[in-house]
Amino acid sequence: MDGFTYTNIFETKGIEYLAIIAFFLIMVPFWMLLTRKSKQSMQTQLAGGLITAQSLRIPQGIFFSKFHSWAYLEKTGKARVGLDDLLLHLTGEVSISHLREPGEKVQKGELLTQINHDGKSLKIFAPISGEIVRTNEQLVDEPELMKADPYQQGWMYVIQPSNWKADTNTHFLAEDASKWAAQELDRFKDFLSASVMKHLANPNQVVLQDGGELIDQPLAELPEEVWEDFQQTFLS
Repeated sequence: MDGFTYTNIFETKGIEYLAIIAFFLIMVPFWMLLTRKSKQSMQTQLAGGLITAQSLRIPQGIFFSKFHSWAYLEKTGKARVGLDDLLLHLTGEVSISHLREPGEKVQKGELLTQINHDGKSLKIFAPISGEIVRTNEQLVDEPELMKADPYQQGWMYVIQPSNWKADTNTHFLAEDASKWAAQELDRFKDFLSASVMKHLANPNQVVLQDGGELIDQPLAELPEEVWEDFQQTFLS
């Protein structure tokens, strides 16, 4: 018949199908690579792989001292004290050496306790003055509570304050505490850069991710000399 043209639609569709298959052969591995990287990034953050100002726990009602110890006044009039979240993310899990006993009196800024990690130690100073009422003996057998739950189960001492208002007047609370913690995090990055340059043979190892983010527990594997610098710079 004149003017009649036969077209094999299966041949033309076959070309389209081949193009679609080729597209998926290229895109699927690319998508899988992106997904894997996204999952790895998520897993790193979920595992606490980085320290950021947003990740730090700053509960309401907690008074933070410049020594990175905190105090919380209970309804009984007694105060719980402990270590702040930033310090414990910098050191990693530590054990505690109770240097004070119930009945002893302590002044704000005096030596309160000592924390230890693999033969290295830091002295912790009292955020308030008063009489030691109780020590948290649970931390002897379960020191990991300090890092896992620093403001509830991880407290160190109960103290009967002798001068609460004056002692906490220079402490940081709520939004001010969040701003201070962010500033301390930045200050630590500067400190770390200088200290590792001074004490490590290979200062490029550890600690900072691309973009300047801090790896969790940066002090854990660093030598005693860096801990001594940290004591003088941050805790004294």
